[in-house]
Amino acid sequence: MRWFLLISLLVLSPSSGLEGWELFHKVSFAPEYFEEADAYFEVPTFDDGLKAIVGEEVTLTGYAIPFDSDTVFILSQNPFASCFFCGGAGPETVAEVSLKEPFKGLVIDDNVTVKGKLKLNSTDIYHLNFILEEATYEVNEQ
Repeated sequence: MRWFLLISLLVLSPSSGLEGWELFHKVSFAPEYFEEADAYFEVPTFDDGLKAIVGEEVTLTGYAIPFDSDTVFILSQNPFASCFFCGGAGPETVAEVSLKEPFKGLVIDDNVTVKGKLKLNSTDIYHLNFILEEATYEVNEQ
């Protein structure tokens, strides 16, 4: 077991160069009923390698989906028209971004690169499964 954890740390460590959405694509999801919402939600089972990098800085590049906050937005691997909420992609293709400082002028489908500390969520249906905290971002030229 120790060897597996050590190998996972080496392979999944943000400093190893393996950054981006592939970190989340190995996560399995299963439907679970939440009485508070009277609905089923896809609940993740995080592997040990991903759990080992919680609190570490990860980098994701994707498309911004801002909403009614100036410090939190959704980052999607796909443009808005084909994102998790609209186009049938899975929950492993979106992350909640909580910024260090408020954003200005960010609009839907801005292509951005985000760096933040990874937090995992499998119990709070009011937040996404993957959260980048204390994050910063750069808008990429398209």
